[in-house]
Amino acid sequence: MTADQHPIGADTHVRLARPSRDLAAAERFYVDGLGLSVLWRTEERVPGEHDLVMVGLPGGSWHFELTHDPERPLEPTPTVDDLFVVYLGRPVDDALVERLVAAGGTRVAAHNPYWDTYGVTVADPDGYRLVLCSRPWKA
Repeated sequence: MTADQHPIGADTHVRLARPSRDLAAAERFYVDGLGLSVLWRTEERVPGEHDLVMVGLPGGSWHFELTHDPERPLEPTPTVDDLFVVYLGRPVDDALVERLVAAGGTRVAAHNPYWDTYGVTVADPDGYRLVLCSRPWKA
């Protein structure tokens, strides 16, 4: 398949959706802690639909959709290897880690020791893991 025939390109927008017990807590972690922006949120409760908040970077090609269905709530079930890795390309700033913890995160040891060698792992309020990696991404 040639690049022009492939349905997914480098500029294809990607959404990662995760359930949350508490959208306000998840938003605090990703917005106040990590520094992402709220791109969209449900403004009023619509019976039969999920409440959600989308966070990411304005103009970016990805975003998180954090969902909560009060009528049929799902318990988040993250594993130690469900990771959102951010390749910083520089040492992890202690102030950023402190902000994430103050925003409801918990610093944890990584399941894979690679991430402890090259970064810091912080669990979000639902237990999903954010890795701040000091290495740059090289494809």
